Amino acid sequence: MLKVLTETIRSTFTIAVFVFVMMLLVDYVNVLTRGSFSAVVKKGRFRQYVLASFLGVMPGCLGGFVNVSFYAHGVISFGAMFASMVSDCGDEEFVMLALFPGRALLLFGILFLMGIVFGWLADAIAPLMGPRYGKGCKLGVLHDEDECYFFDRAQIWRQLKGMRLERGLLIIALAGAIFAAAGGLLETGWERIAITVLAAAGVALVATAPDHYLKAHIVAHIVRRHLIRIVLWTFLTLLVIGVALKYWDFESFVREHKVLVFLLAGLMGLIPESGPHLIFVSMFAKGVIPFSVLLTNSIVQDGHTLLPLLSCSVRDALTVKGMKLILALAVGMVLHALGW
Repeated sequence: MLKVLTETIRSTFTIAVFVFVMMLLVDYVNVLTRGSFSAVVKKGRFRQYVLASFLGVMPGCLGGFVNVSFYAHGVISFGAMFASMVSDCGDEEFVMLALFPGRALLLFGILFLMGIVFGWLADAIAPLMGPRYGKGCKLGVLHDEDECYFFDRAQIWRQLKGMRLERGLLIIALAGAIFAAAGGLLETGWERIAITVLAAAGVALVATAPDHYLKAHIVAHIVRRHLIRIVLWTFLTLLVIGVALKYWDFESFVREHKVLVFLLAGLMGLIPESGPHLIFVSMFAKGVIPFSVLLTNSIVQDGHTLLPLLSCSVRDALTVKGMKLILALAVGMVLHALGW
């Protein structure tokens, strides 16, 4: 149980750092460019679907976190966010590339194209499902240059000498993430490098941001409105999943109930976690299950990406998972009937 708790805290802290810095970068760049950044991303729904699906299909959860940050700030539509969730299958992509690179690239290509097509379809039917969260939280309000002026050396020096408590705490937390990542306490490989770079960027932004931006954008908006809920939802969700999987041998259950394998692949995909889905990756690599079952699981699952969306809107998160489950079962069974 102690191991589960330790792993939950580690994963929660890692996700919190990823999401906080990505939300900070999105807001910071938007304010710095006087809103032109979000305007470019918003321009054209097809562009949103392609960009979101491309970021989603990139190995790991970072691209998905970027898309959720875009959605939370109203930069991309519900359909674009759905495109990202369809194309994203989390850290399992790294393992797939190692075990069966050719078929993995085929799978990623299918997920990318499906993300674009079904992202458009999701936006087409979204009005029938009522208002979505992404329309309720726009990027930070833009301010006059004299109120929120960046890169003023004299101002930065004054702020550091008379440092606000919030600035100091955020710098300590991000610096802690850098040392933890460098010491191998958080992640390994590519994600370890990503955390280090992102946390370093976060330190630079927090340390140099004007006091007004720090207070109104970082603390009041990103931390209080988003980050606290993200941390709580992530911790509780991962803890429940960790305890459940500790006492349930899911791989043996799948092997003993192959008739239900499609449904199990889809239901397993509902778990917002990277790791449990490796069961299907390993079974496909060993020839135990066909490609259609792996695709079914890959469509429904999205690694840790759903966790920050849960903190924004439980309704949207459940809607996304429900739509993906129906889509995955339909596509998977058709491909299975065709001999895939």
